[in-house]
Amino acid sequence: MHFTPTVESLPSVVPFVGPETQERARGRKFRARIGANESVFGPSPRAVEAMQHAATEVWKYGDPENHDLKQALAAFHGVGSQNIVVGEGIDGLLGYAVRLFVDPGVTVATSLGAYPTFNFHVTGYGGRLVTVPYRDDREDPAALIALAKREAARLVYFANPDNPMASWWDATTVQWLIDSIPEGLVLCLDEAYSDFAPPGTTPAIDVSNPHVLHFRTFSKAHGMAGARIGYAIGKAELIKSFDKIRNHFGVNRIAQVGALASLQDTAHLASIVEKVAAARERIATIARANGLKPLPSAANFVAIDCCNDGAFARCVLSELIARDVFVRMPGVSPLDRCIRVSAGLPSDLDAFEEALPQALSAAAGR
Repeated sequence: MHFTPTVESLPSVVPFVGPETQERARGRKFRARIGANESVFGPSPRAVEAMQHAATEVWKYGDPENHDLKQALAAFHGVGSQNIVVGEGIDGLLGYAVRLFVDPGVTVATSLGAYPTFNFHVTGYGGRLVTVPYRDDREDPAALIALAKREAARLVYFANPDNPMASWWDATTVQWLIDSIPEGLVLCLDEAYSDFAPPGTTPAIDVSNPHVLHFRTFSKAHGMAGARIGYAIGKAELIKSFDKIRNHFGVNRIAQVGALASLQDTAHLASIVEKVAAARERIATIARANGLKPLPSAANFVAIDCCNDGAFARCVLSELIARDVFVRMPGVSPLDRCIRVSAGLPSDLDAFEEALPQALSAAAGR
């Protein structure tokens, strides 16, 4: 076999080990699946009904133009349909964005410890990743833009709110970052968790700006992670470039119909945001009761400082998994002193509350 030199040089890795993989290895199911930042509260009943009906027509290909959904998203955001591209979740769209701009050796700037799937795409196309550390458990906009300028980066990735720390910046700061992008550079602004953020977090979308792509998803607040559908918003010429490379039948018919119905069910979305806020507060309460420090969160999960080093936090995580509670943690120091717990149903958090003190005790005894 003759792989490209870039692929030949890469290890075979998966950015995230899924809970199903872990369940197969363990030989049993998790009691609480609160590690992947999914919405355990589920999708809109209207979306479920629409998808059930669409299942009878799954013999048809999905609309390659995603026309109806793009029209609805355009009206929702007050932009033109030509300013929106729909794709296979933010992960898929990030892959297309990287493919548009990154050749072997092209520099891309991101934060050390930020969303690893973006990095996975960059290395897959032979890009050169340069990073800056987090500052006070948040991405550092000033350092990131300085790095991008210094290294002549072609893409820069920034998430607001952030994964894995659930931290956020106000819209004024993010707008400063957007305004600081120089000619020849594109900002990938990941806003997957924006539905959970406090008012004043996301800047206004300016589709006349050729230097920024806003990424949104139906995976989080809309509860459709398994449908794999998201979208990006940007200047029309920038968005049109996706048509050169995207999988035009990549978004399936059932996902298109479900996303359209979910977008229209604003009451359900509001109820999910309330449930997530309540779950975050309970996670924080559980953490404090066990002598740990929950970090402020603008997402559907809470990063919990285990008040020790990364090795200890990894022990806590493994002990939770041993007790059938699926959680995750950041991958680099000093962020890896934390574990990351997704908002869950009361029964999920009951299991977490029961398992955490046992996991901490076992980790301390190692």
